[in-house]
Amino acid sequence: MLPSTFLNSLQGLPGFDQISFEAVHDQGVQITSGRLNKFKKIEITEHPFLKEKTFIPWCKQGFYLPQRPSFVLDPLWHAGAYYVQEASSMFVQYVLDQIAPNDTQYKVLDLCAAPGGKTTLLANHFKDGLVVANETIKSRNSILVENVTKWGADNVVITQNDPSHFKSLPQFFDLILIDAPCSGSGLFRKDVGAIKEWSVENVQHCSARQARIIEESIGSLKIGGYLIYSTCSYSLEEDELILDKIASIEAMNSIAMDLPAEWQIVSTTSPVNKAQGFRFYPDKVKGEGFFIAVFQKQEDSNLNYSVDQFKLTSITKNELAVLTNYFEVPVGYKVVSHQQMLIAIPAAFEQAILTLLSHLYIKKMGLAIGELKGKDLIPAHALAMSYMPHLPFVKKEVDLPTALNYLRRSSIELEGEKGWNLITYHQIGLGWAKILPNRINNYYPNEWRILNY
Repeated sequence: MLPSTFLNSLQGLPGFDQISFEAVHDQGVQITSGRLNKFKKIEITEHPFLKEKTFIPWCKQGFYLPQRPSFVLDPLWHAGAYYVQEASSMFVQYVLDQIAPNDTQYKVLDLCAAPGGKTTLLANHFKDGLVVANETIKSRNSILVENVTKWGADNVVITQNDPSHFKSLPQFFDLILIDAPCSGSGLFRKDVGAIKEWSVENVQHCSARQARIIEESIGSLKIGGYLIYSTCSYSLEEDELILDKIASIEAMNSIAMDLPAEWQIVSTTSPVNKAQGFRFYPDKVKGEGFFIAVFQKQEDSNLNYSVDQFKLTSITKNELAVLTNYFEVPVGYKVVSHQQMLIAIPAAFEQAILTLLSHLYIKKMGLAIGELKGKDLIPAHALAMSYMPHLPFVKKEVDLPTALNYLRRSSIELEGEKGWNLITYHQIGLGWAKILPNRINNYYPNEWRILNY
């Protein structure tokens, strides 16, 4: 039963139909959807359940499945070939296609990024850009690191900072996505436990927090840059009223968009400033509750700023010689040494990354290659998950039972060359194993292993 106070709070909102809204929640139908990683190609027609997909109209890589399979038993899910993501939230892709279809070199901030669905979408879209994914809560930040690592993107920097810390980066980002923490009413059908946690007081608390997050981070948006604001809430206080707060900030202008009528996404406007937003209702769209709006920063400014630059350690000639014995650093990347790890960063964003290091707490950046031990390279797990087509070690293709045993971090049987081997499934990397004369060492990260299956 949906709370009467909740239903009463939605009366009169654009697109709200209480009868059909309650009916779709009573039915309890669960929608399963995901998004393909366009840089890790798989043969869909041969996949046991992805072959049954239908596409999501507002996201080219998005798909629906007729039922929810056991993703944990699919090695390609662990390999980052696709991401399980709620369909409505993938509307971010449609927004990007409208406002930044060709400008893939943006510096982008995903301010409230965990668990990483929108971060991985941004990383795919801005393939030649830099995506900064921030998550304040330590436990959720660890999940974000895991999901981004598995996705394989090397153009992501993960930070763990309060939104107020981004004040130190004025006019730094071309685009900011704030998928704000909210009361979660849009997920009631998916998570019935969230119904018990909903209250008018929590909505007010979330609304105040959303306003603070925006006010403290908006200065880091460039002139001409875009702000995408979204929630998974239906509440006026967290949606249209927040749009009025954004529109009241100097230079922030609402960006209007037209949508195909057959999508049944409801266009709405804020009561005072008439800023446009979009409401997703589960009785109208094949997805959960969602809200999204776009603004552009218009006003010109002569603001200049300078910061102390963080100093990364350049690799030595000897280290470079050892590294190049294994593979050639791809064009467009610079290899640096940071906390005993060799890391490849996009050369075009070296100064931007140094600036981030000077102001923020960074958990992950670029592509971790590995550690040097004498004349040996100990490869990082991120290297196995990367998009790089030519990795420095032998590839060992395995079947499904072997792949699952590997992902459980169990013992596996391999025939192959002694030393490091890249374990692949359908030609996509899963991780490293080392073949020794009398045993095989499984180097899949222990904290990510499959449990209880």
